[in-house]
Amino acid sequence: MGLKAGMLCAAALFSLSGCATTSANSTASSTADGNAFWRNATVYFLMTDRFANGDPSNDRAVPQPAAPGVLRGFEGGDIRGVTQRIEEGYFNALGVDAIWTTPVITNVRGSVEEGDWGRTYAYHGYWPLDWTSVDPRFGSEADFAQMVRTAHAHNLRVFADVIINHAGPVTDAGDPRWPDSWVRPSNACTHVTFATATACELSFTLQDIRTESDAPVEVPAFLVERWRAEGRLDLEMAELDAFFARTGYPRAPRYYIIKWLTDWVRDYGIDGFRVDTAKHVEPEIWAVLKREAEIALADWRARNPRRLAHDRPFYMVGEVFNFGLANFDRSRGRFYDYGDRNVDFYTQGFDALINMGFPTHATQPIADQYALYDRELRLGEFAGHGVLNYIASHDDHQPLDPARRNIRENATRLLLSPGAAQIYYGDEVARSLVIPRTRGDATLRSMFDWNAVRTNASILDHYQRLGRFRQAHVALGAGRHIEISRAPLVFGRVMEGNEGTDRIVAAIGLSSGAVRIPVGEIFAEDEQLRDAYSGEVTRVTGGHANLQNASDVVLLERATQQRRQ
Repeated sequence: MGLKAGMLCAAALFSLSGCATTSANSTASSTADGNAFWRNATVYFLMTDRFANGDPSNDRAVPQPAAPGVLRGFEGGDIRGVTQRIEEGYFNALGVDAIWTTPVITNVRGSVEEGDWGRTYAYHGYWPLDWTSVDPRFGSEADFAQMVRTAHAHNLRVFADVIINHAGPVTDAGDPRWPDSWVRPSNACTHVTFATATACELSFTLQDIRTESDAPVEVPAFLVERWRAEGRLDLEMAELDAFFARTGYPRAPRYYIIKWLTDWVRDYGIDGFRVDTAKHVEPEIWAVLKREAEIALADWRARNPRRLAHDRPFYMVGEVFNFGLANFDRSRGRFYDYGDRNVDFYTQGFDALINMGFPTHATQPIADQYALYDRELRLGEFAGHGVLNYIASHDDHQPLDPARRNIRENATRLLLSPGAAQIYYGDEVARSLVIPRTRGDATLRSMFDWNAVRTNASILDHYQRLGRFRQAHVALGAGRHIEISRAPLVFGRVMEGNEGTDRIVAAIGLSSGAVRIPVGEIFAEDEQLRDAYSGEVTRVTGGHANLQNASDVVLLERATQQRRQ
């Protein structure tokens, strides 16, 4: 499959302005086990086409003959744009642990009319044509390899957004229909039972893969011709033969796709998958995907000894729409309720699921939400398991605060919450999710405005300070929550034991200036502390930390803590 990724290159970290008073990674983060690391991680989710245009020459690599609806065509973002921002230190300044991009695999060339949403092209990456190559509108395999190498050199992990449920639509540009042996006839999902959510067509624009079938199939003729024209047919066929010989899997559609997806791990060393439409596929398939990905990552690491420092286990997070903490929507504890069957996706290879309940739970006071999440993640069915919280996403039509009226408060709520955190591209510069003349999900998917890095510098700085503190302290997302005071809210997070040792105290909703923060039993009398938000150093006196120049947020850590530069 494609170009083989090379050895890691060395690169120095670049710090953006505004980071001087924030915390670097601490030994608490670097010594915590892989599970705790991922339960606390900050993931930056970006739409490849909408983030940064690093190579204008590929903007029209594939023509768009029919005019798209507003924000429903390709806008020019690409892989090189992501690499450039990594090199500039943008993600490190935010305290990001991993970058998740929308799919970069080759998508259909043409467009379809999506009702009143308008004519739509595959700018989002979720309409696969060929799982084995990079779409030329996003760049090349060499670009992708360079992005992963650069990310690893900057201590960033990379997630691929993966799809097994469906192929892209038949389009006005002659994009093919997959053989009937691969895709089912039209049978729209009704979401009433397990079968009507899995063995069905998710959307009229998509070709639903027969993921339940064990019947052997051949590689579709259009892919054979494509690979032959590109001079890689023999290689692709030989790799498929070796895969099926090694695994003993039947040559059924789902196993071809699992092979193609895990090649991205084996060839480039990506660190995790974000699984699209997880509930629309038989859950046992995901356990196979995870196992094959772990094998592939072990293969890559064996061939790349100069790899990313602090190896972590391969990570897999799932999008199970309507699933979240606290019995949100169709959740029943850890189980998703199909109506006639409950499924625990955590037993099927997933390390975490996206917590789609966060925007709803965020309508309650922060203290109540944090206490609720602590009960769920530490004492309830989710204990030891991960969730990925967010305030906005690319396909949640009810994000928190779409007009960005309370962006500072919401950033604080998200980045200090128990669980892992997802920053959706532009959250950190208050990118509006209310875009005139757009229809449907396009309003969530505008271009990143890089001028906003300057014009909205204060909110970006807030995100950076919170994010880097979170990255330094695994206890923040994965530790025990201890409420010390409710008005203003002061709380501690503590982690002890074999997962790592770490403790912090945070305060929210303060009046700026001189403040006296109770630290409970988190820190000892006379212990020297640093407010990582302001940079001020103090000592515990009478069970309190006294600060003279505090902001509305205080982030207390041990001042003597070792740091990773």
